[in-house]
Amino acid sequence: MLNQPIQSKFTISDGKEVILGTGRLARQADGAVTVRQGNCVILATVVANKEPKEGQSFFPLSVDYQEKFASAGRIPGSFFKREARLNDYEILTSRLIDRALRPLFPEDYFCEVQVLVTLISSDPEVMPDALACLAASAALAVSDVPIQEIISEVRVARIDGEFVVNPFRSELAKADMDFIIAATDKNIMMVEGEAKECAEEDLVKAIEIAHDAIRIQVKAQEELRNNKGVTGKREYNKPEGNEEVKEKVNAFASTKVYEVAKGALSKHERSEKFEAIQDELLEHLKKEYNVAEGEELDTAIVKHAKNYYHDLQYYVVRDMILNDRVRLDGRKLDEVRPLNMEVDILPSPHGAALFTRGETQSLTTVTLGTPLDSLLIESAAVSDYSKFILHYNFPPFSTGEVKMMRGPGRREVGHGNLAMRSLKQMMPGGDFPYTVRVVSDILESNGSSSMATVCAGSLALMDAGVSIPKHVSGVAMGLITKEGKFAVLTDILGDEDHLGDMDFKVTGTRDGICGVQMDIKVDGLSMDVMRQALDQAKQGRMFILDAMYDTIPEARSDVKPHAPRMVKLFIDKEFIGAVIGPGGKVIQEIQRETGTTINLEEINNRGEVSIFGTNKEGVDKATAWVKGIVAVPTVGDTYEATVKSIMPFGAFVEFLPGKQGLVHISEVSWKRLETLDGILKEGDQIKVKLIGTDPKSGKFKLSRKALIPKPEQKPREQQAPPQE
Repeated sequence: MLNQPIQSKFTISDGKEVILGTGRLARQADGAVTVRQGNCVILATVVANKEPKEGQSFFPLSVDYQEKFASAGRIPGSFFKREARLNDYEILTSRLIDRALRPLFPEDYFCEVQVLVTLISSDPEVMPDALACLAASAALAVSDVPIQEIISEVRVARIDGEFVVNPFRSELAKADMDFIIAATDKNIMMVEGEAKECAEEDLVKAIEIAHDAIRIQVKAQEELRNNKGVTGKREYNKPEGNEEVKEKVNAFASTKVYEVAKGALSKHERSEKFEAIQDELLEHLKKEYNVAEGEELDTAIVKHAKNYYHDLQYYVVRDMILNDRVRLDGRKLDEVRPLNMEVDILPSPHGAALFTRGETQSLTTVTLGTPLDSLLIESAAVSDYSKFILHYNFPPFSTGEVKMMRGPGRREVGHGNLAMRSLKQMMPGGDFPYTVRVVSDILESNGSSSMATVCAGSLALMDAGVSIPKHVSGVAMGLITKEGKFAVLTDILGDEDHLGDMDFKVTGTRDGICGVQMDIKVDGLSMDVMRQALDQAKQGRMFILDAMYDTIPEARSDVKPHAPRMVKLFIDKEFIGAVIGPGGKVIQEIQRETGTTINLEEINNRGEVSIFGTNKEGVDKATAWVKGIVAVPTVGDTYEATVKSIMPFGAFVEFLPGKQGLVHISEVSWKRLETLDGILKEGDQIKVKLIGTDPKSGKFKLSRKALIPKPEQKPREQQAPPQE
């Protein structure tokens, strides 16, 4: 077994032991740690450049989580048989780590940092995403990279009414709450997850339980760091400041920025006015520094001025909201922007909705497909198929920008996942036969297009006739705190998004929370403040839900005329072969003759037959055909039969699909027949009655005569005397 010389250990719920180790692997990295639970082993490494790149003004952190297929004894299914680009699960796990780690670094630290987390041994029962951030934080803890605190991350699920920390994969299938929470020893940093309509107080309780578990993990990392002998963090060059320029910027621009901020302008108007103030500021500084006409201001002064001006906007807007209780667009703190929503707006998609909230707009479509359209979701440990797919697209025109069109980035994957897991809570159960694809195209964006996707997705699903029982809405919230004051903002703008101390999105129905994504940037946030924020989010969610129910109160009773029709049948296991036929001959014939698509699977020791088609007559014909194949003939029942062949001793007829029997010549008519010529021919449709089976051969005996009234016999005295 792979062991490292320097270790620390701790246990989580039900005595599950987790071992942290360092000192043997990847020794040229600044920090390298393995985390092991059961047979699951994760390797995390961190490397940071000693100096920032010249002119660097932001923190370049990259986090990648990858699962090696060899960790589960598998070979990748791709053409090249090697791990390709990160899949959605790996991207989502990378985001969970990144969002938790990023606030740990000093604001003036601009050296490039790369964190790589790799699953090198897989355990089918251990969920690696709950351990990945622990591994990344531990790698930083044993390095000299200048982080400010140690963090960790755990999953908390409610299973059969009990909260469990880092449950096994098999246990998670029964959970009605599933959240991943990151925190330091003192403060919650991040929350993400889903629930089957949980209450706000249940979420707070899950966070508190997670925090207790995280404190144990932080101590284990501190122990590992001490065992390695790490005594301090590296020094780094801090960006130079210029207090003189800062004072001049604040003196010139503070009032001007405040006037624009309180002007309740549109996004583009506000942006243009802020840019105009910056141009005026630079011209003012030329005079302040006696720059001659035609000459340029010193580049260092320009750089400082722009940075200080950006910071000034940040602080002025925050103070305006906290002190004046006024927002950038003039709304009250708990006010949702104007709503407009429509359904059935496109003729060809199976469902469509347009949701507009202020300057954010989502055009969402729903497509209904067969089980053959389901999505393969593959990780190192498991491969599974999903019949509910949601894709989120964020084209550059939605923010009035020109950018290269690439594949979906991590942001698109993350936003789509939040919307997907929220709507998934209301999707019909296992007997629902359709594969459903929801696509949200963001046409306009100024604040929380992911929540617009949730609302538009719910409307479009009902428009498509998908039997979701309730609407799901979502709202993005912000929080600003300073010196004991705080303001909770409902339905935040894009400009409000980056200046808050807690950005969180809450989705749900009228009865509870379905999804949460929360990033907390402030230290010492009390649970009472979080409760108030969640309560205000609930009010905003309810306001939007009322408008959604006014638009379409329930799912349509049927799918659109051009959507695929569906019938699902359950058959005994022994009939699966009969429906398929030798080499698929029977099922192919049914599909060809009826114009349908048929999917047959053996699930739970029985056959599930799903029949799809755009033509109702074809679906009905295919349904009757399959029912006939699996029907068990009953003596005494009557059937519509087709004559297949004529023999001297009778007619063979098909009375159920794939089932033939003999109508003996004596059972065709009450009259004694010498031949069937002129009586029956191939292709004739006749009614027959099953009168028995041959006990030796099992062949069916049928009668036409039994369904014909027996002619009355004449009295004997009326009969003609026998001829001499």
